[in-house]
Amino acid sequence: MSGCTLRNAWISLQPLMCIPFKPSFSCTNCFLSSILDYNFKVYALFLIRNSIFLFPIAEAHSDPPLKSLFSHQLSSPMPISQVQSFRVFVATWNAGGKSPHSGLNLDDFLQVHDESDIYVLGFQEIVPLNAGNVLVAEDSEPAAKWLALINQSLNRSCSVASRGSKPALCSSLRFQKPSLKKVCKSFRTESRRRLKTCNCSPILGRKYSKDCCVWPPSTNMTEEYCSSEEDEDGLGNYVSSESSTPASASQMKYSLITGKQMVGIFVTVWVRKELVQHVSHLRISNVGRGILRCLGNKGCISVSMSFHQTSFCFICSHLASGEKEGDELKRNSDVIEILKNTQFSRICKSPWSRIPEKIMEHDRVIWLGDLNYRIALSYSETRKLLEQYKWDNLFDKDQLKIEREAGRVFKGWKEGKIYFAPTYKYSYNSDTYAGETIETQKKRRTPAWCDRILWYGDGIRQLSYRRGESRFSDHRPVCATFMIGAQVSSDGSRKASSGFNMRVESEEHLPLTRR
Repeated sequence: MSGCTLRNAWISLQPLMCIPFKPSFSCTNCFLSSILDYNFKVYALFLIRNSIFLFPIAEAHSDPPLKSLFSHQLSSPMPISQVQSFRVFVATWNAGGKSPHSGLNLDDFLQVHDESDIYVLGFQEIVPLNAGNVLVAEDSEPAAKWLALINQSLNRSCSVASRGSKPALCSSLRFQKPSLKKVCKSFRTESRRRLKTCNCSPILGRKYSKDCCVWPPSTNMTEEYCSSEEDEDGLGNYVSSESSTPASASQMKYSLITGKQMVGIFVTVWVRKELVQHVSHLRISNVGRGILRCLGNKGCISVSMSFHQTSFCFICSHLASGEKEGDELKRNSDVIEILKNTQFSRICKSPWSRIPEKIMEHDRVIWLGDLNYRIALSYSETRKLLEQYKWDNLFDKDQLKIEREAGRVFKGWKEGKIYFAPTYKYSYNSDTYAGETIETQKKRRTPAWCDRILWYGDGIRQLSYRRGESRFSDHRPVCATFMIGAQVSSDGSRKASSGFNMRVESEEHLPLTRR
C-alpha cells in the first residue's frame, strides 16, 4: 500500500480524531503501529471491519502481527438485536388541587396485580393553581405525598399484592422535612447520574439503532458522558419518613426513574428493578403554556429515555381550559407549541449516534394528560345522550376526535376506542356530575372526556383503555396498558461491545513494541 494512500486515509480520519496530521507514514505496519492511542485505533478498527479502508487485505497478511489483527477483527461476530415486548402502564389523573390523604388506596389505580414492567404516571393540578403557586414558589408537599403512596403500592413488603387487598399504610402520614433528594435516592436502585449517562459506543451507535443505542461504557468513561447534575427531580423538601422508604433495595420490585413537578403538573416513571440497568439517556424538558402563554400553570413535562436500544418519550400535559366555542383552537395551539418547543439536552458524545432531541424523533411516544377537549354540545343535549348510554353519538361530538380527523392536531397519532363515560366534571366524593344538584349548579360543566392517552410510533399495541372510579377528585383517572417493543441485544444484557472493550480486545493482537 502506498504512502500516498495511507496519507489520504489519515486525512479522511483526521476530522473525527481531532489530532494533528503526521505525514511520515510509508508502510502499513508503520501506519497501524502509530495509531495505538485509544481514540484513533477504535475508529480505525471500525473502518477496517466495515470495508471503509479500501486497500488489499493481502498486504496486511504479509505481516504476521497484522494478519492476526485483521483475522481477529474480521471474524468476530457483530452484536445482533431482536425486538422484545414489555408491558407499560400509563395513567393520567387531574387531582383537582387536592393533596392526597393517608387513606387513599392506589392499588386499583395502578392495577398492581398486573405487574407491568414500566409505570408512567402523570398528574395535573396536584396543587391549587393560584397566584402563589404559579408566580411565587410551587408547593412540593403534595408531589412528595403522591410519590410516597405510589412507592407503597408498587413496593409493598409482600411479593404480590392481591387485588382488593388493603395497602400496608402507616396509621398516619407524618410529613417531615428531610431532603427529598435523599428520599428519591432511596426509591432508586441506580443513581440518577447513571440513568442520565450516555452509553453509546463511539463506533457502533449508528450501525445498530436509528436513534439510539445502549452500549455500556466502562467505569472510567461514565463521568465523561454523564450530566454534571446529580439530581433535578424538581420536588421540594417534604416526605413521609415512615411510608416512603422501603426496607432495603433488595426488597424493591420497582425503582424510581424520575419524578418532576412544574406547578401543578407532576410526572413520575418507575421501572422493574431488574430492568433499570437498560435505562439510559434520561432527560427532562418543560414547556409552560399558562399565564402569558409561558407560565407553568398549563403546559407539559416531557421525559426522554433510552430503554435497551429504543428511544421512548412520555409527555404529561395540561392544556388550555374552557368550553366556549373556539377554545379548542387554544388547545390545538398548545399541542403545536409543545411539539415545537420541547428540546432535550444533547448529552450524547458519540459523533455517529442520533439520540433524539425532539419529541417526534423518538421511536415510541406516549402523550397523556388533561387535554381539556370538550364535547361540542349543550349541557342538556349531553346529559340526554349520557342518560341513554349513546356513547357513539356523544363521542362524534368530541372536540379531540373532530380536530384529529380534520388534521389540525395530533396528525398520525392513535388513540384506543373509548368505552367509558366522560371523566369530567364530578362533584367531589360523588358519582354525580357537577351541576346535577342545587348545591353544585354554580360549578356545572358539560361532561367531557378531558383526560386522554394517545401514542405515536410503531411497535405499540394497546391492551386496555379504561377509567378508574376513585371519587378523590372532580376528574376520574384514565389508565392504559400497552405492549411495547424494544430492540434488545441477543444476549438480553447490557454487556455488549463497547469502544473500550474493543480497544482492550484488539491490543492483544497488536505488535508489542509500541504498547
